[in-house]
Amino acid sequence: MTFKEQINKDKMPKHIAIIMDGNGRWAKKQGKDRIFGHQHGVDSVDKVTEAAAELGIEYLTLYAFSTENWNRPQQEVDALMEILSEALRTHIEKISKNNVRLMMIGDMKRMTEKTQKNFSEAMKYTEKNNGLKLILALSYSSRWEIIEAVRKIAEDTKNGKIETSGINEKTFSDYLTTAGIPDPDLLIRTSGELRISNFLMWQLSYSELYFTDIPWPEFKKEQFYEAIVDYQQRERRFGKTSEQISK
Repeated sequence: MTFKEQINKDKMPKHIAIIMDGNGRWAKKQGKDRIFGHQHGVDSVDKVTEAAAELGIEYLTLYAFSTENWNRPQQEVDALMEILSEALRTHIEKISKNNVRLMMIGDMKRMTEKTQKNFSEAMKYTEKNNGLKLILALSYSSRWEIIEAVRKIAEDTKNGKIETSGINEKTFSDYLTTAGIPDPDLLIRTSGELRISNFLMWQLSYSELYFTDIPWPEFKKEQFYEAIVDYQQRERRFGKTSEQISK
């Protein structure tokens, strides 16, 4: 029985987040440069997005480029931006045909005007789609997001828009870039690293974590299904006891 056949459609995660790791190391093992790995990683994005849409998953968030990635060699950064832009141009019609809506979170101001324009046009092109929401985290880090939220809350408090006594978890969540998006049920990280790397730290508070040694360029539909099957075998208690959950 394949992993897809084992999936329980009644216990599907609503939101899956993925740290797509291992492109560069995978390429080096092939005797290629890191860019080669990033290029092949695009196919995995395509396959996993298609699988998520077919399964009826509502949200898929992909960690595509962190704020820390700006510190990489300029040649690699420029190549990554071009690969992302080219991937959009190549796959946007297929994305839209599959009723996928493209969304983004992150500090877009750090990107070139051309890159910002490409992504804005892609989001506009798919904004009426009501299937899977594909969220790309670009120029994103959780610490950046949290600091931005604190600044906005402080400003609105200063201007009398909100009262300090009314600030709670929901208030804070509403100031994050993921406002209106449910927290991930499942986080997947590829390539053997066992950390969340400054990704959705607030939102991952009660997410199930799934780590695999498979590098991102080799992570396709079957590996995605396997992660979901593993998730469905877990008991999510959210601080309660097993007895309380079973009632």
